[in-house]
Amino acid sequence: MNLPIINPAGERLDYSFLPGTGETVVADWLVVLGHGVTGDKDRPLVVDTATALSAAGFPTLRISFSGNGASEGNFQASTITKEVADLGAVIDALSPSYPNIAYIGHSMGAAVGVLRAAQDERIRALVSLAGMVDTKAFAETEFGDITPDEGVMWDDEDCPLSRVFMSDLTLTVGHVSPAAEQVTVPWLLVHGTADDVVRPGDTTHIQMLKESAVDVVFVPGADHGFNAPDHKAAATRAVVDWLRARA
Repeated sequence: MNLPIINPAGERLDYSFLPGTGETVVADWLVVLGHGVTGDKDRPLVVDTATALSAAGFPTLRISFSGNGASEGNFQASTITKEVADLGAVIDALSPSYPNIAYIGHSMGAAVGVLRAAQDERIRALVSLAGMVDTKAFAETEFGDITPDEGVMWDDEDCPLSRVFMSDLTLTVGHVSPAAEQVTVPWLLVHGTADDVVRPGDTTHIQMLKESAVDVVFVPGADHGFNAPDHKAAATRAVVDWLRARA
């Protein structure tokens, strides 16, 4: 695939495409995968999940949101709200070829998915991996002692903390529950019980809010990135099995 994807700000988004392989190719579905804060399309969890889905027959598209990875744009302008628009541009470009879009988001990328799915009926299935729900609490817990436009995220000089980013998390979005109430498509939430970046309570909140309308898998002992091989395998297997049952 060599299709340029341009967001509403005129920035070109970098992506990697894998066709569906294996005995049963799911040709009418495309799985789009989005990363979390300070990440990009090449984070191991995103790559491994896309690879497993491709082997299970699903075409997959991993994207780097604007300002991240090799995508155009300014990292300091990377907010949930802007990334919702990025995802919309991806769907605009690809939905004519794929009538069914599944979106998988990790961390902040999961919040992006909830907000997009609440307004975009072209998303037919949603998966949240360690999904951020209370964005205000996340911002205050992780970055509350850092001065925006002066400090950096997690001591990473390549990731400056901007006032725009903090304002979007705390004021513009705040909490994804209102959008979650509008999500009507099948939804899987996967969370590690040892996640100390986005607490498992965020997933529990959605589980209680949506009750039987969502499927939830907790991976015992897994951290935020499902970094241990067995934890990553468990998360990936849960996603593949769940999507295969719905395609």
